[in-house]
Amino acid sequence: MNAHLEQRVLTWGPPSAPVVVLAVHGRGHQPEAMRELTGRFGPLPARFTAPAAAGSSWYPLPFLQPLAANQPHLDEALAATEARIDTLLATGTALGDVVLLGFSQGACLLAHLLLTRPRRIGAAVLLTGGFIGPDPIEPPTGDELDGVPVLLRSISEDPWVPAGRVLETAHLFEEAGARTDVEIEPGGEHIVTDKACHAAGELIRSLPHPVR
Repeated sequence: MNAHLEQRVLTWGPPSAPVVVLAVHGRGHQPEAMRELTGRFGPLPARFTAPAAAGSSWYPLPFLQPLAANQPHLDEALAATEARIDTLLATGTALGDVVLLGFSQGACLLAHLLLTRPRRIGAAVLLTGGFIGPDPIEPPTGDELDGVPVLLRSISEDPWVPAGRVLETAHLFEEAGARTDVEIEPGGEHIVTDKACHAAGELIRSLPHPVR
């Protein structure tokens, strides 16, 4: 049984909004942290769904540890995230109307998911995160990520996420054909800057609005 799927899911925003943002929180956080974060993006044509992780963590050890050291928790978290996407699709949301948004551990989880189990989503916003594990990985070889906007933002001296890993992750998305936008801002705190929030809001507002 996947413990992550037994946790609560926080939703907000107008039910008829054309875009659905799946917001994945960081280690030690709760979905309310993602609601607070997205409040800094400005008005958005979107509704939000933010699942809680079991024990407030998607996997137990730092993301640069060997993959095996974070198992089976990592695979369970990836499967739970895929299940949340599938639930959105089953209730009438088109895959192209789904935006994946993550911060910190949530951004790492989503980056790894998209690079190892790619889908043609509407966009991804990855704030202070990168693919998981100490070793390089290969970019996807299919066309699922062709043209998908992927926004990556981080801090140059972030204490938990090396800037180099964020840049490596951006390169993998570029290799996979995504429209990648990456910026590393100066600083040493584990934060999302106002500039990053503005860029995230602009990306979500720029997405095509489907006709209902």
